[in-house]
Amino acid sequence: MIGWFTIQSGKTRKAGYMANANSNPLQGQIAVVTGAGRGIGAAIAQRLASMGAVTLLCGRTRAPLETTAKIISESGGQCAVAECDVTDIRSVEVVAAQVTRDFRRLDVLVNNAGVRGFGGPLHQMPPDSWDQVLNTNLRGVYYCIRAFAPIMIAAKNGHIINISSLAGKNALPNGAAYAASKWGLNGLSYSVAEELRGHNIRVSVVCPGSVDTELSPHTGKDPMKMLRPEDVAHVVAMLVTQAPQSFASEILIRPTLKP
Repeated sequence: MIGWFTIQSGKTRKAGYMANANSNPLQGQIAVVTGAGRGIGAAIAQRLASMGAVTLLCGRTRAPLETTAKIISESGGQCAVAECDVTDIRSVEVVAAQVTRDFRRLDVLVNNAGVRGFGGPLHQMPPDSWDQVLNTNLRGVYYCIRAFAPIMIAAKNGHIINISSLAGKNALPNGAAYAASKWGLNGLSYSVAEELRGHNIRVSVVCPGSVDTELSPHTGKDPMKMLRPEDVAHVVAMLVTQAPQSFASEILIRPTLKP
């Protein structure tokens, strides 16, 4: 036991890329992934753990986090589960304090937690639905950066990766609140990158197109032509292994074939 985190550690590594020591560039590092129970977040958490990082899986519901943790553990990785609501500053601060006490470092923060929002015109959107989208997709990232960035600043090192969307670059009829949250997230990411680069902290924003997940249905699109959560995880892996003299501030991901 480490505080109220339970580290789950695989005892053996399976054949394949995890068996190669050179494929563990994050060995000894600590990563936090929000929204790690399903979809993109689960894929990112699994990828970071496969690269050697002790990966903290954060989310509001424990059961899906435990499912992701089981996959990581069975693949030989190390992880921990922490129930955390990114819309609650106190919940985020408790996790950050525990990371500080138990690990004294944080190398990678992936702000992935998000909700899609109301599928209709903005003038028909209930105010509480607007609040849910903006509080999760934008305010939640602010809370996480506010709580976790000081750990990185103290170490003068770290990666912050915000998972946005192409909806943060393009108009999205009947999804104005979602688009607003992602446009805001992009602006936040560019600005925080400038604030933190002097502390040797690299901030990147990743904007995927349509991703085939159980939580993100795209009516009328061919799921076989859509992005997979693993495609986003691959980009995150590229970002956290980039040479120290540079960083990619923004990456757009599109499917090869239009869905």
